[in-house]
Amino acid sequence: MKVKVSTIAFSKNKYLVECLLKEFPDAEVNIAGLRLNESSLVDYFSETEAAIVGLELITPSILKQLPKLRMIAKYGVGLDNIDLKACKEKNVQIGWTGGVNKRSVSEMTLGFMLMLSRNLFTTSYKLKQMVWDKKGGTQLTGKTIGIIGLGNIGKDLVSLLQPFGCNFLVNDIIDISDYASHHNLRCVSKDEIYKNADIITIHTPLNKETSNLINLETLKMMKSTAFLINTARGGIVNEKDLIFALEQKIISGAALDVYESESVLNEDLLLLPNLICTPHTGGNSHEAVVAMGLSAIEHLIRYRNKTK
Repeated sequence: MKVKVSTIAFSKNKYLVECLLKEFPDAEVNIAGLRLNESSLVDYFSETEAAIVGLELITPSILKQLPKLRMIAKYGVGLDNIDLKACKEKNVQIGWTGGVNKRSVSEMTLGFMLMLSRNLFTTSYKLKQMVWDKKGGTQLTGKTIGIIGLGNIGKDLVSLLQPFGCNFLVNDIIDISDYASHHNLRCVSKDEIYKNADIITIHTPLNKETSNLINLETLKMMKSTAFLINTARGGIVNEKDLIFALEQKIISGAALDVYESESVLNEDLLLLPNLICTPHTGGNSHEAVVAMGLSAIEHLIRYRNKTK
């Protein structure tokens, strides 16, 4: 079975590559670290039966040009980059396990909350410029946290925040009332979260319903002291509107790990003094990288065993 890996993070991890080659000795990885677009992705996966992909877009057009591709194993947890309908039509199986990197992302989100609340980022940056600013911010303890999207990561974040005695306002498209009741969370509308939360954190997929979910209208509904965190997907937050909101102090600050474009960086956004920005590393702790990689390999093994 011909196996290829396009995702760079997997390909650079020696342990994962060794595990893959142990099961599939002829497998090829993206050792050159190439970021593959549609045409180069088609060339790369030509003659491939099973692929491990990360954030690369798998479109109907790509699938049409890869008639031998029968299985895609996802390195990561989001499936918004894969056209699932087209895969089904082309009889391409998807190997995916939700929540593999949840602790990695929830820990980063908690870190962002502490950094924003206690001014850890801004005062550290100022001190490197020899400016002594003793503004210690506010404690996270007892604050009202708004969580939009209470899936694997959202639930894990709740568990991490329990010792802080926070109040929780939560929203999800599915019925989470039993979980919310058991964990003392309040299920409310998104508007109520925007209006009342001290910190709002997003943990939804990117789709038609969530694209530009956070925009100037919703930002203006938030407290002037509020913080916004997005470790989910770029495109959920309208970056132009966020820039305006941060410049005009409509909200106090924000933290982003994901962006509308990760190939062309938005300097106007990234250089804002009240924005913490990281290069999409939320799910990239060492432990999460290994877990996501092993999960993808396991899905390839299951596919191989089923098709023998």
